[in-house]
Amino acid sequence: MDVEAIRVRDLVRDVVTEVAPEELPLVAGLAGFDDAGAVRRLGGRDRRRETLGFGLGEAAALVTPVVWLAVDQAAQRIVGTWMDNGITRTGTALRRLFRRPVSEPVVIPPLTREQLALVRESVLTMAAQRGLEAERAAVIADAVVTRLVLVETEADGTPELPGSDTPDGPERPDRPDEL
Repeated sequence: MDVEAIRVRDLVRDVVTEVAPEELPLVAGLAGFDDAGAVRRLGGRDRRRETLGFGLGEAAALVTPVVWLAVDQAAQRIVGTWMDNGITRTGTALRRLFRRPVSEPVVIPPLTREQLALVRESVLTMAAQRGLEAERAAVIADAVVTRLVLVETEADGTPELPGSDTPDGPERPDRPDEL
């Protein structure tokens, strides 16, 4: 993974840790799937193997599907990596054949202000579709955008907090008395 980019699954984990830590077992459970498989499961299109008689569709107010689906959707639009149906079918066939993920993780590069606004709007829209309250949706959307901005800040070498060291920054004294 590039320093200036973040994988969707890492962003989801970071945001869920911040706004809904009780959902971390769900995020951990999705770690065994590739990104396309996780999106299928969270989107409710993969119902054939539900052994409990219910699925994520019944848990519509979860944060994890909102963040993952919205960010994945926005990343696909921004990066322009919508896959051709033939490629998707081939990837699905290979997954079935080898019983393991074959797709590359979705990665979000540094974004412009307009693209960050698109991601925020995507999260708000997905949250509304999933039945989250507007106030809760705004908190989630803000957490997603904040994390994306922090990734860009880290990539630029700008310290996250005043006084933090950066690998490429000027040498700083080890002790305050050396100032």
